[in-house]
Amino acid sequence: MEVLECPLLSVNVRVWRFWSFVLVHNWRRYVSIIPVTVLNVFMFADLYRAWGNIEEVIINAYFAVLYFNAVVSDAAKPPIFDYAQCLRTLILVYQRQKYEVFLANAANVYQEIRQIKDDDVIGKLVEDYTRRARILSISNLALGAFISGCFVVYPLFTGQRSLPYGMFIPGVSNFESPQYEIFYIMQLVLTFPGCCMYIPYTSFFATSTLFGLVQIKTLQHQLRMFRSTGSNLGRRTPSLDRQLTKFIEDHKRIIRYVQDLNGLVTYICLIEFLSFGLMLCALLFLLNIISVMAQIVIVGAYIFMILTQIFAFYWHSNEVREESMAIATAAYSGPWLEVDNSIKKKLLLITMRAQRPLELTVGNVYPMTLEMFQSLLNASYSYFTLLRRVYN
Repeated sequence: MEVLECPLLSVNVRVWRFWSFVLVHNWRRYVSIIPVTVLNVFMFADLYRAWGNIEEVIINAYFAVLYFNAVVSDAAKPPIFDYAQCLRTLILVYQRQKYEVFLANAANVYQEIRQIKDDDVIGKLVEDYTRRARILSISNLALGAFISGCFVVYPLFTGQRSLPYGMFIPGVSNFESPQYEIFYIMQLVLTFPGCCMYIPYTSFFATSTLFGLVQIKTLQHQLRMFRSTGSNLGRRTPSLDRQLTKFIEDHKRIIRYVQDLNGLVTYICLIEFLSFGLMLCALLFLLNIISVMAQIVIVGAYIFMILTQIFAFYWHSNEVREESMAIATAAYSGPWLEVDNSIKKKLLLITMRAQRPLELTVGNVYPMTLEMFQSLLNASYSYFTLLRRVYN
């Protein structure tokens, strides 16, 4: 199956393909990456210029980190802040062959699972997770476009000249005509490719972990059904041997899948762990010192975006970890005492390997679990209280 025909993965891949980040190579890649990267540089320059004005620095730093993460994530390995969008894109483009191989293999496995016949449970499982992945990807794009649109039009209602994203060009006045109109239109136009560079990577992570869950739950179900079949067949048969050998190969394939996915996303997760933890602390502090309702709403939206972004990563990673260990329970269930010793040994191997959880990690160091997510929130809040006490 071609990856563009795989309904579970195709939404995000089609966006990437349109901008020629993967599968094709044309002018759209440079039209999107180069202007956004240049804008990101000017945003960091503005941070340096505004240093000392804490409200302006925090807001502009949020967008600087966001764009940095988006650009660098699609092509190279990490530097830090509006560089978020840049980061994601650069890593994606730089490692596009690895991503293409990963996506192609995933599409083939998806087709293999979908072709399993005479099993309504697996068919419903694939259908439910495919629908969930597509809804997640489409809703992320829609929500990202809506919130980005709100950010862009917000300056029009402030009663004074301001740009959606702070930027500083030495020797140029941003707020005099016609520079102001040119810069505003430029940022308005670049918001769309910036959104397409950032949002699909988040959805790619989520849908890839969902497909990992499809593979894990399929293996769990087959092991349970194998047990019931084995109890009817009694002792060792060539059919039992073939089935169990296939299950062991499927388990090894799942292990490779999670390891490959971790290799693609682990350093992006490290950058987001560091940058968004700091920005969450800073935005909470900003929320504590501002009094204008419009600013409170905007900062609240920023905090909501950060929390949903990080929670999506850690929730799905935690699900993969927990379900991978449940394979041992599935292998152990049923009347396995009645089968041949060679079958028991193979089941024991599956059970022992499944007790080592499959994990997605932050920088190949810490597993991405809900406990880790809670620790991140606790650390951000602790630094926030310390910062507030020092400021007061």
